[in-house]
Amino acid sequence: MIRTLVADDDPFIRESLRLILGTMPDIEVAGVCADGQEAVGFVREHPGEVDVVLMDVRMPVCDGVEGTRLIREAAPDVKVLILTTFDDDEYIVKALKYGAGGYLLKNVPPDTIAEGIRAVHAGHALMHPDVARKLAGMLHAGGAAAAAPSGRKRLADFGLTDAEQRIVRKIADGLSNREIAQALFLSEGTVKNYITEILGKLGLRDRTQIAIFYLREIAE
Repeated sequence: MIRTLVADDDPFIRESLRLILGTMPDIEVAGVCADGQEAVGFVREHPGEVDVVLMDVRMPVCDGVEGTRLIREAAPDVKVLILTTFDDDEYIVKALKYGAGGYLLKNVPPDTIAEGIRAVHAGHALMHPDVARKLAGMLHAGGAAAAAPSGRKRLADFGLTDAEQRIVRKIADGLSNREIAQALFLSEGTVKNYITEILGKLGLRDRTQIAIFYLREIAE
């Protein structure tokens, strides 16, 4: 059973999520909170009783970004899945760097939210493709994708070849394997082989984790 805490300042959304998630056979709603501060307090007061926090990003008192930081500091084993809208630019990268397991857009179907909770609980990184593309645009606009800022690691520091580094950046751009193959004049099979090598070198499970790794560890 995945014990899930719901944090959202909209009482209708909060209670709707409680009811919907409560119908899932493998998910138990541990509680609901109106902001990040309440969520942090709940996790601290109920140690070992929360597996995943489903966190709205825009909330009063304490938003989802700060809530993520505090929860991950207080209980590193608790996973955080952020619910966001497409326009929450300023929050997205910060929450990932603070340890959010991923992002889902608020308009996805309930079954997708449940699947997201399961994925994050299992240790998989999760990011809606539209959000990944938006993040890539933000990073390119700031020139962050070209090189790591002073004091931050570079992809080469992880033993990645030049070709592998190019593929990592394309994944962080939100491109599919087919789009990467077209952009780099490779076959899809070759791209898949490169990704397998990248996953092994970085100790990651899937291409979404590669994107989040890049955003957390390399990009400004």
